Amino acid sequence: METLLLVNLFHELALKGGNRPFFLKRAKAHVKEALKGTGARLEAEWPMALLFRLPQEAWPEAKERLKDTLGVEGFARVLRTPPDLKALEAALEAVLLEERFQSFRITAKRSDKTFPLTSPEIERLLGAFVKEKTGAKVQLKGAEREWVVRVLPNAALLEVERHPGPGGLPPGVSGKVVALLSGGMDSPVAAYRLMRRGAKVVLVHFHPFPLLSGGSREKAKAIAERLARFQHRIRLHLVPFSEVQREIIVKTPKAYRVVLYRRYMLRIAEAIAQEEGALALGTGDSLGQVASQTLENLYVVNQAATLPVFRPLVGLDKVEIKAEAERIGTYPISILPDEECCTLFAPKHPVTRAQLSVVLEAERHLNTEALIALALKDREVVRYTWPGQKPLPKAQGEAPIMGHGPLDG
Repeated sequence: METLLLVNLFHELALKGGNRPFFLKRAKAHVKEALKGTGARLEAEWPMALLFRLPQEAWPEAKERLKDTLGVEGFARVLRTPPDLKALEAALEAVLLEERFQSFRITAKRSDKTFPLTSPEIERLLGAFVKEKTGAKVQLKGAEREWVVRVLPNAALLEVERHPGPGGLPPGVSGKVVALLSGGMDSPVAAYRLMRRGAKVVLVHFHPFPLLSGGSREKAKAIAERLARFQHRIRLHLVPFSEVQREIIVKTPKAYRVVLYRRYMLRIAEAIAQEEGALALGTGDSLGQVASQTLENLYVVNQAATLPVFRPLVGLDKVEIKAEAERIGTYPISILPDEECCTLFAPKHPVTRAQLSVVLEAERHLNTEALIALALKDREVVRYTWPGQKPLPKAQGEAPIMGHGPLDG
């Protein structure tokens, strides 16, 4: 018996019509990349599944990787035997030595129609074998344990351990999005949700260094490194924002500071999007959650951008967002203390129903192009790859705001 790994791709990929081959090709490449370095070798593939030969000791690492691999509906550790009932019984007997359960079921899938037994017959005979060996009862609905048997033309596969994948679409099939990343809980979840819909996400973090400490940057790096698990390659732009804030603080109405901060963040992010070849921006806004996220304020902030602004969390509350942050592993990083740009010199009573006319009048006193250029001039760009490589913290050279087309990778 050999240990194999069966990976099933997300069922949504089957609905893609004429574009299905493109989506499946990207999904399979994403799975293969996730398993690099584990010793997994592709044995067979079908339209919606991949079969790998896997060293037995590599199973725990492969399992952890596939739990975060977008486009995967589920995966299983399987044993391969000859296409023979006795061989399947021997494989089951070896597994039963390590398990205790009160109820079970056998599910057979016979793709080799020349096999002498039908699927119901395989289920009945193997079920009787397990019942005799364990004394457990057969239970077709809600069984404590299920084994899936697949009979192929030259082999039989017995699933001994199955896990769900994250589903979704593989990265890049839906284009590129620049996502604004704060140090809080919401924006990493929003970035993940964009990735899960097939967007290749580029992260932009605005920090107040050197006006305040560099803790915000370090948190952003840690979050980006975690998010790289889902996309495998991710780029983080670290943009100093303190000079923009100084100008806003000195020259504009106090109550409008946060709205103006956010408008300039969108403008700078849009300049980065043009360099990256991205067609949309993404934020972690949730409607009505804080003062800056009232409908009126979101409307006014949006007017600073010409690209679409996606808000994947707009209808979620804090409890729902926290649960997802815990599930994807960003929550322990997000709750670490830091100093965020939007809380820096924030007014005690910020405007909750901003008026666009007031904002436009305030911005007449600001040199918008110069401020955007200043913020971009001193940014750092950090690349992360996963699995298997450390971040490459070398900063890029100066990047003119509208100076180049899409960056590589």
